[in-house]
Amino acid sequence: MITALAVGQKVSTVRAFTADEVRAFAGLSGDSNPIHLDSDYARQTQFGRPIVHGLLTVSLFSQLLGEELPGPGTVYLGQTLKFLLPVFVGEEITATVEITHIREDKPIVTLRTTVTTPNGTAVDGEAVVKVPNGRVSALPSPDSLLYPSP
Repeated sequence: MITALAVGQKVSTVRAFTADEVRAFAGLSGDSNPIHLDSDYARQTQFGRPIVHGLLTVSLFSQLLGEELPGPGTVYLGQTLKFLLPVFVGEEITATVEITHIREDKPIVTLRTTVTTPNGTAVDGEAVVKVPNGRVSALPSPDSLLYPSP
């Protein structure tokens, strides 16, 4: 866990989701779309093979935000997502979160969230989180002098 926060800090995790994990997510979420679970069906689609649920893929952001940056006590306030490329079952991906803005008046941090595959960016988005009190005052955003919060 990083204790002092600053714009530009980032952390990543590398992962490949297995077919068993995709099936478990389908059971938990209720999304049993055959594009994720049935190799024969998926072979007939534009992807040619099973793809990982988008929300399973981006669950890695929750891991990074809650465990590393900003870390324990972080609470999600919002998340935008653009799904740009498929993530295939068994494919190694890298999820990254990077601080882009720190509010001076409240313990709120904005982070760019991305997932990359060997073929490029699969997911691009932005998370807004509330961090435990006292965490953001240590290192305010360097942009704060140029762009004060409204």
